[in-house]
Amino acid sequence: MPRLVTPLLLLSLMLLSLLLLAGCQEPSSPPSTDAEPRWVRTATLTANSAATLSLTGVLRARYETPQAFQVSGRIATRHVDAGQAVRQGEVLFTLDPSDLEEALTAARAELAAAEASLSVAEADLARDRQLLEKDYLSRQAFERAELGVREATTRRDAASARVAQARNALDYATLRAEADGVLIEVSGEPGQVVGVGQVVAQLAQEGPREVEVSFPARSRPPETGELLLGERRIPLTRREVAGAADPASRTWRARYRLEGPLDERGLGDIVEARFPLADGEAAGHFGVPVAALDERGEGPQLWQIVDGQAQPLAVTVERVTREHALVSGEGLEAGQAVISLGTHLLTPGMAVRPLDEKGTP
Repeated sequence: MPRLVTPLLLLSLMLLSLLLLAGCQEPSSPPSTDAEPRWVRTATLTANSAATLSLTGVLRARYETPQAFQVSGRIATRHVDAGQAVRQGEVLFTLDPSDLEEALTAARAELAAAEASLSVAEADLARDRQLLEKDYLSRQAFERAELGVREATTRRDAASARVAQARNALDYATLRAEADGVLIEVSGEPGQVVGVGQVVAQLAQEGPREVEVSFPARSRPPETGELLLGERRIPLTRREVAGAADPASRTWRARYRLEGPLDERGLGDIVEARFPLADGEAAGHFGVPVAALDERGEGPQLWQIVDGQAQPLAVTVERVTREHALVSGEGLEAGQAVISLGTHLLTPGMAVRPLDEKGTP
C-alpha cells in the first residue's frame, strides 16, 4: 500500500522547486548607461583682419528738447500725438486754469488795495506839507509822512509784480511748441497732475541730424566715419562721447554729425555706419558664428574640445552681427576649433566628438 504524502512534505517540495527555479535564472544586468560621446559641430576661429568696424546706429536730431509746463496743475487737454510734426507756437497741452485764474484775481485785488493805500499816503503828505509851511507841523512828523508814501509805493510795486507773475502763470497753462519739429515722444494725458518741469513730450527740432552709435567698451569712438546708404556714403564727424561707459551694456555712446544731406530717412531709423580701427585694435579679435556663443554663466564663453571633453573658455564680445560675432580673450588663436552648435546643452567635462570624425554630418 503506497505511503500517503503529508501536507508538510508537500509544502517543502514546493519551496525547494521554487528555489531551484530561481537559481537557474541568469542574474539581471544593471541598467545600461549611455557612455557614447555626443557628436558636435565645430568651427574654427578666424582672425579679424578688417581695418574697419561696422556698427548700427540710430538717426537722431541735433536738438531734442523736453517739453514741460512752467507751472504745476492738472492737464485739461492734449492736442498732439507722438510722431506728429508741429510748428513753433502750436498748442500741445493745456492745464485746468481755475486755480491760476483765482490767483490772478487775488493779485489784482491786492494791487488795488496797495494803490488805495498809496493814494491816502500821498494825500496825507500833501496836507502835512501845507501844515509844515505854516509851522503847524514839526519836521519830524513831515518826514514820517514821507516815509509812509515810500512804503505805500513799495507795496504797490510788489503787488503789481505779483499781478504780472499771476498773469504769466495763466499764460504758462498753455504749453506751446518752442520750435518747428517732430514729437518723438508724448507721455502727458488729460487728467494727469504734473509738476513744474515734468516732461510731457520730447521735441526733435528741425535742423541738423546726427547718428548715435554705441561702441564696445574696448573700442574708443574714432573721430570720423561714414554712413552707409546703399551705394551712397555720407561722412560722419564725432561731436561728443559719453563721459563713461554704460554699466549695463558696457558700451560707449557717441554722437556723429552728418556732413551731408539726408532726406530719405526719418528720425529713429536704424542705419549702418563704418568706422576706421586704430592701429593694433583689430589684433586679438576673432570671428565666430553667433551660435557658438554661450551666455548662460556670468559672462559670454566659447566651448572647446580638450581630450575628448567639452571645456568652457571665457571671452569678451566686441560686436555681434546677424550671423557672426567678434570676440577676444586669453588663449584664443586663429584656426582654433570651437563647438559651434548646441552650446546651451553642454556641461564641463561632457564627452564629445566632432562631426568631422564621423564622416558625414
